[in-house]
Parts: sequence; structure tokens; C-alpha cells
Amino acid sequence: MSTDPYYEFRQAVDRSEDKIDLGRAALTIAQTEYPDLELTDFLSRIDQLAVDVTRHCPADTDVYRTVAAINYVLFNQHGFHGNREDYYDPKNSFLNQVIERKTGIPITLSVLYMEVAQRAGLALHGVGFPGHFLVKYAGEGDEMIIDPFNQGEIKSRKDLGKMLSGLHGRKVALEEEFLQPTGKKQILQRILANLKAIYARSSDWIRNLAVLDRLIILDPGSAQDIRDRGAVYLQLDCFVQAREDFERYLRLAPNADDAGQVREQIIRLAKEVTRIH
Repeated sequence: MSTDPYYEFRQAVDRSEDKIDLGRAALTIAQTEYPDLELTDFLSRIDQLAVDVTRHCPADTDVYRTVAAINYVLFNQHGFHGNREDYYDPKNSFLNQVIERKTGIPITLSVLYMEVAQRAGLALHGVGFPGHFLVKYAGEGDEMIIDPFNQGEIKSRKDLGKMLSGLHGRKVALEEEFLQPTGKKQILQRILANLKAIYARSSDWIRNLAVLDRLIILDPGSAQDIRDRGAVYLQLDCFVQAREDFERYLRLAPNADDAGQVREQIIRLAKEVTRIH
């Protein structure tokens, strides 16, 4: 038995994009909060949702019928829905809790949607639309944008333009880049970034540290996350670890706008560590 608290997460993400099991990887994010989480139990529940979908699909089904079947099973039969009442509840970012409570935020509902679709024989991609994650089907000359947070609604370009302007409170042009497929590691980073912001807002530094550790496992060269982990270590009075992260940050981003401030912080930490010892 591994003593590494991130063992399952490392196993899930330390591989090429096409080999990552997104559902399993997303579930491992919850293991810090739920250390006894049985991944296979929740993966089996996703499998069963897909079985329910295939029961509603005729043998010669097309993409539109498959999407209709997914929408029926997830939103009508099982009652999955977007959590509008408590959007920033961290449980919305844990896939096990999304499955258990049948509610989540756009990105976790999209992960569930894509995983069910994949098992039902339909390949969908995540779309990192600004402020509201979506999923996308792209076939030969055909494209469909689906919003799992809103009961699997199919979004037209006009709908997306309105959504974009509504999210920003002003008229914003719909750029093609907003609809590009998002990689699995990017999806995991976005889920973790949501949790990072939630825990920072509530000054929950222990949980924030676990999130930052995972972000750095995903991208060991992420200077910003390394700097932010140093700041969390500082909050926890872990001065040696904070100094190491700040020094690593400067090696990665020596010309960063805040490089001078970080150097000053390192000097103060060196004095603090000397004083303690």
C-alpha cells in the first residue's frame, strides 16, 4: 500500500492525453477529502448510466438520438442538475459528490456527460468556454455544442454570443478559440483551479495545499502554482518549504513582475529560519 497521498492521482495523470481515463482522474481529486473513496464503485455507476442510455438508443442510432438519450437518462430519469443555489460549494468539484448528490457545476457535469457518452459510443470533447464549461461533438462537417449545466441544451452560435455577453456584463465577440477542444489535463487543471480559488477565499490553507500539490503534479513547470504554494506554506509557518518554492519560482520566472518582492520574501524567510534554529 503506497504512503503517497497522491498515488492514485499520479497514476491517473502520468501518461499521454489519449491514455488518461478522465473519469478516474477526476475522482482521484476527491481522495484528499474522502480518503476511503472507492473509485471502482463510482466508475461502475457511470458505466450503469451508459447502459441506461444504450437502452434508449436504437441499433442504427445517430448522434442526435444518442444526445437525446443521454439527456433523458441524466436529467429526466436520474435528475442531475446544475447547482445554482450553492455554486461555490467545493462538493460541486468532486465527481463522487456530483454523482451522489446529482448536482454540480458546468465542468464536473460536463465530465460526467462526456464519460457517459464515451461509454455509449459517442466521442465528445470538453470546451473551455470563458466562464462556463461546455461539451462539443465534432463530426464530418457537423458540430454540436451541449450545455450539461442546463439540462443538455444544444447551443447555437447566437446562444453562445448571448451567454458570453451575459457572463461579462457587456457585449463580447464570440471568438473561434472559445470553442476549441480542451485537453484532459486542462480539464483537471480547471477543476483544481476552481477548488484553489474556493479554499483561498475561505483561508483553508491545508486543503489549498493539497490542491496546489496536485496542480504541480499535473504541470511541474507551473511557476504561478509553485509561487502560490510557497505563499500557502508561509501561511502555515512552513518556512523552509516556502523558501524552497519561492526559490524554484524565481528559477522558472526570473523576470516575473513580482520577482523583486519574492526575493525580499526569501531574505526574510532565511532570517526567520536562522532565528528558529
